[in-house]
Amino acid sequence: MATQVKAVALISGGLDSMLAAKVVMEQGVHVEGVNFFTGFCVEGHTHAIRKRRGAKPKRNNALWVAEQLGVKLHIIDVVEEYKKVLLQPKHGYGQHLNPCLDCKIFMVNKALAWGFMQDGGFDFIITGEVIGQRPKSQRKATMPVIARESGAEDRLLRPLCALNLEPTLPEREGWVRRDELFGFEGRSRKPQMELAKRFGFTEWSQPAGGCCFLTDAQYSRKLTDLWRAHGHRNYELDDIMLLKVGRHIRPAPHFKLIVSREEGENRYLEGYRKRFTTLKSISHEGPLCLVDGQPGPGDIALAARVVARYGQGRNAPVVTVAAEEADGRRRELRVAPLTPPEIPVAWHV
Repeated sequence: MATQVKAVALISGGLDSMLAAKVVMEQGVHVEGVNFFTGFCVEGHTHAIRKRRGAKPKRNNALWVAEQLGVKLHIIDVVEEYKKVLLQPKHGYGQHLNPCLDCKIFMVNKALAWGFMQDGGFDFIITGEVIGQRPKSQRKATMPVIARESGAEDRLLRPLCALNLEPTLPEREGWVRRDELFGFEGRSRKPQMELAKRFGFTEWSQPAGGCCFLTDAQYSRKLTDLWRAHGHRNYELDDIMLLKVGRHIRPAPHFKLIVSREEGENRYLEGYRKRFTTLKSISHEGPLCLVDGQPGPGDIALAARVVARYGQGRNAPVVTVAAEEADGRRRELRVAPLTPPEIPVAWHV
């Protein structure tokens, strides 16, 4: 009995990776998915914390895609390994702090290593790349760079744009039929949507800029501010997770405030009470605030006024704010809320 051909698909949770895996599965190939957790993923974190808006469900889209396809999904933590990709990208950054080309090379390399380490090893790698869709990493000139520098070479198959590229090993060996692959190109998603409907998919995710916060201008500013405040470009997972939550306000170089915007963020920030000084209005409903840095006594009073401004006591003459140190020491401050002109735009990170 012939051994079934096996492929590893990079599953981001978007439409393209879902279709790429499905196209290959339709040819009888056994497909399993991998999703790499870098800490910068949009999926499954802020969606779970913040209030749902409209009908958009709270879910991890990579897991959801795997469920729609009926494949196993292996989520792999690469937080530490990914630091070098972000801090020292050989091919540089995109528009913001997104090292997209280095990131794709890294992930294909990790998928290749993972696939070959498994019992009854996998035969090739699938990605949902489409030529011309991403200005940094998905260009015709970068396709061979990713294949070469990842080590995948011609074991890397892009089913959605394969007809625009040279035949790969899976095609030459007859593991997949080239005439059942596609030649999509450009930024339009209409061909993918039509293909999704042909496969019977009625729902899919299309996160703008992919599913990575590093493509976001505001997040990139916050990360740059974090590095500047710390005096180095290293980071821990908690550092980058907190950048996704709340208003970040820096009244002075030596301290920053992280002020929740809703109840879900309040609950999330509660988990950091043992690490930061926290502020919370006790006379009116309002946000929880973490104080990051080395604030002085006057800074805490100013922070309390900021917290009062963003709560229901914003129009009250006086608001009582509880300040609690990480070691549990607690005091109360009676402050007048800051007015909007007293919170300069420059304070907002």
